Amino acid sequence: MYVYLYDEILKQKKFDGTVKAMETRLTDYGIAGKIIRLQQFTNAQAVIEDEMRKGATTIVIVGNDRTFGHVLSRAASCKVLFGFLPVGADNTIADVLGISLGVEGCDALSRRRKVQLDVGWVNNRYFISQLHIFPHTIRVQYDERFIVSSKRGKMELVVCNLQPFVWKGKGKQEYVIHPQDGKLEAFLRPLERRGLFGEVYEEPSVFPFEEMTVTSSSPFVMEADGKETKETKVTIRLAKKRIEMIVGKERQF
Repeated sequence: MYVYLYDEILKQKKFDGTVKAMETRLTDYGIAGKIIRLQQFTNAQAVIEDEMRKGATTIVIVGNDRTFGHVLSRAASCKVLFGFLPVGADNTIADVLGISLGVEGCDALSRRRKVQLDVGWVNNRYFISQLHIFPHTIRVQYDERFIVSSKRGKMELVVCNLQPFVWKGKGKQEYVIHPQDGKLEAFLRPLERRGLFGEVYEEPSVFPFEEMTVTSSSPFVMEADGKETKETKVTIRLAKKRIEMIVGKERQF
């Protein structure tokens, strides 16, 4: 039995045509199912566990990167097959999974090509897309061997799981790193200098790792899958093959 979790953004009139076309295509494939409309404070794990007790075998997230992270960061422990139908803007994860936007995404769902996905784990909760520690004076130790700090104090840290890390180099060339290679990727950008128009940070250095500890003598701001907290110490590690996911043949890992 399929259960579809609709993001609340799909209530917007501009998505009516896409949603109706998707529902028709899913019916044609014989994989239409129950629709549950998510709200801001929906406990995704509780909803999914309840549907599993009722016989659900496939949970499909319908929305964008934010929807994907919101659901799976809370429900990664649920032993059920997940699917994803990306709709609208802000859908970088869909490219990584090889799933087309809108109606065409139903094709990948119908083929049920399954893989096991790694996820991130930080301070007793999962993160699916990215973890971002905003510029702060931090000390980083990874894989219990290497320590990184900045001579000028501040560093910015991004840890990728499923969402690519994109930045523009000094030559204005755009770089994209795709994760899911059996490790997490950390991108560290130390402060280079303070100028008249603000702080300038170095090009990012890439550190693949399985476990990392970030500490500071004062609280730093961390955002993971849209949830922002203040921390003085976090431990980040890889949880291998935690989620079973339907992907497309053009997946990038």
